[in-house]
Amino acid sequence: MTHLTPDLIRDTYNAIRDATIRTPLVPATRLSLHLGIDLHLKLENLQHTNAFKARGALAKLLTLTEAQKRAGVIACSAGNHAQGVAYHATRLGIASTIVMPEGTPFNKVKRTEDFGATVILHGTGFDSSVQFTLDLAARDGLTFLHPFDDPVIAAGQGTTALEMLEQAPDLDCIVVPIGGGGLIAGMAVAAKAIKPEIEIIGAQAQLFDAAKAQFDGAPTNFDGATLAEGIAVKEPSAANLAVIKQHVTRIDSATEAEIEDAVFDLLSAEKLVAEGAPGAGLAVIKNNLAAYAGKKVGLVVCGGNIDSRLLSTLILRGLVRDGRITRLTFEISDTPGQLADISRIIGEAGANVVEVIHQRMMQSVSLKQAELEVVIEARDLGHVEDILQKLRAEGFRVRTDREG
Repeated sequence: MTHLTPDLIRDTYNAIRDATIRTPLVPATRLSLHLGIDLHLKLENLQHTNAFKARGALAKLLTLTEAQKRAGVIACSAGNHAQGVAYHATRLGIASTIVMPEGTPFNKVKRTEDFGATVILHGTGFDSSVQFTLDLAARDGLTFLHPFDDPVIAAGQGTTALEMLEQAPDLDCIVVPIGGGGLIAGMAVAAKAIKPEIEIIGAQAQLFDAAKAQFDGAPTNFDGATLAEGIAVKEPSAANLAVIKQHVTRIDSATEAEIEDAVFDLLSAEKLVAEGAPGAGLAVIKNNLAAYAGKKVGLVVCGGNIDSRLLSTLILRGLVRDGRITRLTFEISDTPGQLADISRIIGEAGANVVEVIHQRMMQSVSLKQAELEVVIEARDLGHVEDILQKLRAEGFRVRTDREG
């Protein structure tokens, strides 16, 4: 029986290194200045399939017998493992079938098909789809490639830590998102073998905190949809959990709002497209800055496969939170010149008018008044407050959505 060991991870690295990208480890300059810590980002979102999962998928495919290769493989995944299997299977001439939960973001389904896989949508999540996948594997004689409950898969993911410690041997801690536990188990075994004193910190979404609950001996939360759908796993691997309990310092979790803010931070500050899982990693760092003071911190940006429509909405919401997009609501007398005066004051204050909605028929205002909504683009919340003061000084009754 194969066990997850430093030697397995090193051998796996030698096997996959020519067909995977040695992704950069870069200083997060703006975020470090803003947060007051020394943060470095491992850009696994730059892998061939834009996620670390390609490492483990290739590692497993290389262990198949010729008969297994001819028969083909099958996997069950919300997206990143699917794309990793599809890409490398097609590259190696192996047929692949991927079972993806219904509701998987369209971009992940299309990219998986583009890599050459046959995609079947079934179930509402990994946990409800895996038995269906196993039944298909048995019926059609396919080899099942588990996304995390396999020492070879975990060894492939663990090669990420080998690269990080080659690129920055002085790292004090590494923050790793956790779903099924394959990435953090592999990375913990690899990193601890090289540098026993290094800290490995896990990150989870508060809505799906199975690994944290088992680590802490606390009740588990499973509640609704999460932005970090790639790590929304209800049952992490028992073998991975054993490694986590042995090598991981602690596991922290983040709320959906915190994860959303963190994904926006990575995009706006570092110009990196990241999905929710690495957002959880940055969020738990932001929640515990004192614990990282004076340390060189590595964060695995484990994937960048976020749905483009979701990303668009996330960006707009982030701009609203920062005050860079703000809706001003006025109650004005329905007389000529009001809009012109408002536009002049906003322009003179250095902001741009994005949209204007002039409503005369709202029952919330009197007959001779009108309600005016003006969406503006400003520098930040302080700039918005300055504009509000100027408008009110000119006699306008105005409020923002923040004020109610």
